[in-house]
Amino acid sequence: MIIFETNIGEFCIEIDVNKAPKTAENFINYVESDFYKDTIFHRVIKNFMIQGGGFTEDMGEKSTKSEVENEAKNGLKNTKYTIAMARTTMPHSASSQFFINTSDNNFLDYPGQDGWGYCVFGEVVKGQDVIDKINNVTTSHHGMHADVPNDNVIIKKVTIKK
Repeated sequence: MIIFETNIGEFCIEIDVNKAPKTAENFINYVESDFYKDTIFHRVIKNFMIQGGGFTEDMGEKSTKSEVENEAKNGLKNTKYTIAMARTTMPHSASSQFFINTSDNNFLDYPGQDGWGYCVFGEVVKGQDVIDKINNVTTSHHGMHADVPNDNVIIKKVTIKK
């Protein structure tokens, strides 16, 4: 179980190391290196998803490791409260950023609109109320970024409980 401590509350996810082994390993490496400490949920689109894992409180983008192969063809679906890797238009461009679906988003499932989809690698198993609170924050533009929470939603710490 992976525990996220935020300034809004705590939530826990379970990841599927069998169906998304490369993605799970990549995510665990980021967690174990404290990469997510003091990052924010920088993109919140109500009733779609909340995205984090790449920006600091001042909207500075963190340097990331190599990109991970897209494992969206693993049978896991982008349903409410699942966690998936964020990426650019390039299918294998995911690195540290992730998103949590706040509704069922089957159009993101493999093969998606681009032949690839977005790789789900786990789900929120505790603290769904915290996800719902984040889903409902007010947002605006911050420079070239849209859907940025007006008040930072800070990931204080992420730990693995074995």
